[in-house]
Amino acid sequence: MLIIKHNKEFLSAYAHNSKLLVKEGDSVKKGEKIAEMGNTDADQVKLHFEIRRFGKPVDPAKYIQLE
Repeated sequence: MLIIKHNKEFLSAYAHNSKLLVKEGDSVKKGEKIAEMGNTDADQVKLHFEIRRFGKPVDPAKYIQLE
């Protein structure tokens, strides 16, 4: 699992990765590739994505902008 801390309020979590492309302490920018999707504990390749506010999962649709 990869967790990105955006600020004191928000973090995002990404699971089922086959390869992590960043390591702890790295800074990342919008659009940067951070991992490759995998199929850990699953029958197909997929991504588990969460937005957490103060450590609690929230509906990501309220916080992300789809292009």
